[in-house]
This record gives sequence, C-alpha cells and structure tokens, in this order.
Amino acid sequence: MDRWRGIDRCRSGTGNGPVQSPPVSGASPGTASPTESRWSRYGLTPVLPGSSRPRCRPEAGPAPPGPGAAPLSASSPCPGPAPPVPVPPRYHRARLGAPGSPRRPPPGTVPVPVPVRARLSPARPPPSWSGGRGVMTSRGGRAAGSRSDRTGRAGGERGEPGRSPRRRQWRSVTPGMDAGPARTRCRQWQPDIEWAQQFAGAIMFPSKATEKWVPPPWNDKDPVAHKKVASLTINFGPQHPAAHGVLRLVLELSGETVKRCDPHVGLLHRGTEKLIEYKTYLQALPYFDRLDYVSMMCNEQAYSLAVEKLLNIRPPPRAQWIRVLFAEITRLLNHIMAVTTHALDIGAMTPFFWMFEEREKMFEFYERVSGARMHAAYVRPGGVHQDLPLGLMDDIYEFVKNFSIRIDEVEEMLTNNRIWKNRTVDIGVITAEEALNYGFSGVMLRGSGIQWDLRKTQPYDVYDQVEFDVPIGSRGDCYDRYLCRVEEMRQSLRIILQCLNKMPPGEIKVDDAKVSPPKRAEMKTSMESLIHHFKLYTEGYQVPPGATYTAIEAPKGEFGVYLVSDGSSRPYRCKIKAPGFAHLAGLDRMSQGHMLADVVAIIGTQDIVFGEVDR
Repeated sequence: MDRWRGIDRCRSGTGNGPVQSPPVSGASPGTASPTESRWSRYGLTPVLPGSSRPRCRPEAGPAPPGPGAAPLSASSPCPGPAPPVPVPPRYHRARLGAPGSPRRPPPGTVPVPVPVRARLSPARPPPSWSGGRGVMTSRGGRAAGSRSDRTGRAGGERGEPGRSPRRRQWRSVTPGMDAGPARTRCRQWQPDIEWAQQFAGAIMFPSKATEKWVPPPWNDKDPVAHKKVASLTINFGPQHPAAHGVLRLVLELSGETVKRCDPHVGLLHRGTEKLIEYKTYLQALPYFDRLDYVSMMCNEQAYSLAVEKLLNIRPPPRAQWIRVLFAEITRLLNHIMAVTTHALDIGAMTPFFWMFEEREKMFEFYERVSGARMHAAYVRPGGVHQDLPLGLMDDIYEFVKNFSIRIDEVEEMLTNNRIWKNRTVDIGVITAEEALNYGFSGVMLRGSGIQWDLRKTQPYDVYDQVEFDVPIGSRGDCYDRYLCRVEEMRQSLRIILQCLNKMPPGEIKVDDAKVSPPKRAEMKTSMESLIHHFKLYTEGYQVPPGATYTAIEAPKGEFGVYLVSDGSSRPYRCKIKAPGFAHLAGLDRMSQGHMLADVVAIIGTQDIVFGEVDR
C-alpha cells in the first residue's frame, strides 16, 4: 500500500524511511501533532503544508528513476516535487504491505483515480500524468502549494482577492513531454435504454450525444395505469342499524362500488307455517300478528278472509267497515315507520321523532279496541272480536284532522331537500318490466309506473264502496317510492273519514256460535252457549275440504295466504306469500353500480320486515 505512504525523494539522509516533519508551532517537543497522530495509526507520515524543510524546484534534475533504478543519495539532484499524498477515506483502513513485498510503480506510471469533485463537475479537465509529474498552477503561472487533502487532489492555497481559487490550469513540467491536457470522459454511471424502459412514465437519463441530464418535456404526462385490483367481499349485518332486522348481505365491492349483493335470509326463521298445521284455525290467528309486526291487523285480515272463503260465510257490514278502518290505520303505522326510518338511515333525524309521536296515538286506538298495543288478534274469521268502545270514533276523527298537518311538515323537510334528493333520486332504479319479472307488488310496483292495487282491481270487504286514488311513480327510483308512500298516507286519511261517516250499526260477527264465540251474557244464562264456547276453544270448528288463495293489499304489497283444508279442525297446509321476500330478491339488481352508502337507502325504500320474509 505504498501509494498511501508519503515518500519524499528529497531526503537528506540515507535509507528509505520517511523524513519527519518539524513539530507544529506551539506544541511541546516529544508531543505528536494532531495531524501526525491522526495518520500514525495507519503507519503513515503526512507532509504538512507550510513546513520549513527545503522544497525541490521543478527545473532541477533529470526525470525520476524508474521502478528498478538505484536509490537516490543525498548528493543526487532533486528530481522534482513529491506527488500529492492521497488520503484514504475514513471508512477505508490503509493496509501496509508485508515485509519484502514488491513496491508498486511510482505514481508517474499508474493512472490516478479520478477525484470525487472531478466526477461531479465534468467540465473541469482532470490532470495529465502522461510520462511525468504535473503541478497545478494558478492563472498567473505561480505554482500553488502542494497540499494534501482527503480527496487525494493536489491543491493550492487561496488565490489573490478577486480571483476565483477554482480556476486552475494544468500543465506538464517534465521536459520533453506533451503539456496538453488530456480530456477524459467522466467515469459516471450511464444507464442503458433497456434498463430505463422498465420504469413506467417519464424518466430522465443522460443522453449519449450531450452527456447531460435531459429533463422531461413540460407537457409530458404519465400514461394511465390500468391495473386489475381484486374485489373486496364484506359482510353487511346481521347486526347493522340500517338492516331493519336480522339482514345479512355479502357485498362484493370494487372500491366503494357494489358489484354484487347476495342477501342471506333465514336468521329469523321460526317455522311459522309448520306450527300453524298443529293449531286450530282460531289458535293459528296470533301467528299472523308476528309475521309483519308493523302491519298487524292487515295480516289478520288476510287470514280471516281465507278461512271465511273456505267456510263460505260473509261477516256483517259493520264488521267489514271496522276492518277497513283499522286496515288504513295500520297502513299509516307502517308508512310512518317506513318513511321516517328511511330518512333516519340517510341522516334526517327530526321526522322520526315528529311522526312517532303520532304513531303512539294510533297505538292507543289499538289498545282501546283490542287490549293490546301491537299483537291485537282483533280481526277474526266471521267478523271482529268486539265492538268499538264509546268515544273512539270521535278521537279518531280528531286525529285525522291534525295528522294531515304532520304530513305537510315532513314533506316540507324532505321533499325538496337538496340532500334528500341527492340520496334518493336515480338511486335503486327498477323498470316496470323488471319489477314484474321479480314479482314486485305494492309501492315497489307502483313506483315504477304500474297502477296495480288490489283494493281497486280485486276489492275485498267494503273497498269497493270508498273513494281513493292510487299514486304511481314515473322513474322507479327511491324518490318516487317515497312520494308514493307519502301520498298513500293522505289517501288513507280519506278512507278513514269515509269509514267514520259510513259506519253502519249492527252486529260485528256472524250469528253462528260454532264459528264465532257467543257473548258473555249468553253464556251465563244458556248452557248451549257455554258448550259452544268450550268446544270452540278446545276442538275448534271443522272446515270443509278445499283450498284457497286469498290476497290483500298490505302496506308492503300483496300479502297472500294459501290455505288447504282436509275437513278437520286444523289446516292441512298454510303457505304465506310475503311481499318483502320478492323485494329482497331484487336487491342485487337494484344496488349494482351504486356506492356502498346507497345500499342503505335502497334497503330503506324496500320497507323490509324479516318477520314475514323468514317466517
């Protein structure tokens, strides 16, 4: 490692040992200077600039001897100044050669590594070591001090004021040698084009013509990256506040866009249809209250009409008007729940509290007529359980007069609201043809523009004696279905007023003790009435063999009951057609292409209750 060793050819003594530099001024004798102590661990003795030893002049003496020449003596002429002492970097520890190892040729015949600063600035020419030694002189020709720095470059002291110390000229000082500078190409890394093309977009690489960094053009744009991203599959529910029950959806998302919606039903399955087969016709009635637990009396009405068709009986007119009256009150209960919870899912909280106050008043009507707020079991085969209490019709009339104002307040808050329209317009669109193919009914069918209402097309009880309009939509989106429900509440108020005005006097159930229970007063005086009461609630009544399908216009759509009788007191088969089941089947089609947040709005507008869906 002789190239890291400062060999001074101008030594006054004999031998090959290095010449010791005088101590630094101010340092005590015998104490190594900081510079000397720093390089002593490498086995080196640097020559400090500004030392007092005699220097060699470049014009004295012939060229330095070659590698095999004899060593110089004290009387030999000085061959020239010593080359700069290259300093090893901090991370490189100089390793001394083994004893007796051959020395490397002098720096005059070995190419010196290009300094770091020269590689960073290719405009400055590197020094020429072709056949001799060179020194760097200033612009005026004055030789600079041969100072050793860490880059191994011969540098001088600062120049005169006003002159740049960087502007140096390199010339050969060896007689008979070429003094022209040898411009060498900077040894910088040049990436080839194949390596650079593996990166997408614009990349800067050096040009072979100019050897300069070519910036990308100002209007250069990265190409659009088309990358296949795997879709995300998540669970929606079953414990979700917007599920309206125990709904589980398996959603396949591409970002936040729904690609597939797979409803999983059955989490509320209770085997209702099978349980009905083991009960009498009268004992099976309370099961229908618990199907659509928001539209209780409408479910009872469908079952009672089916049994009456098998028995071939018809209830009295007063019983039919009472049924229609409470069927429309039930429709108001359902639509209040549907509209306000739909608004609550989207973010409108105020209508929910406003309308639930009115809903409590209608629950009081339920309680006054049947004794129960929800599961009334009031509408029975042959009529109704008991007559209206005194004062109930007057209270219903007062409620109807004020309820229309509450509907106006809800419409004022939602109908023209910008946020509400952004969340419902063109969301969950279903065409009329698709609605028919999926088996939609009720508001879901009328919202797509099909005017189909069983109260008009296939009237039951006394719906053929009342006047009302059937609202329909035009676009089939969530906003149209909302408008249909609001207008249906107004039409229900019209029907309720007509029922109050046209309510006839008379009996509330058929005069057949084997079908309807006798009155309490008759059981205390007549043994026959007591026996009929006992047999009715223990054995039930036998229904002639037959089958029937009876459907009504429930608040959610067409609610149908398929009833098969084998002549016994128990149904042979009872199949229930729930409108929400068909609506839930169309959720995949309605939610495709929409955002994840729109799925909540679509579920709310379908008005699904899982008591009837799972059964």
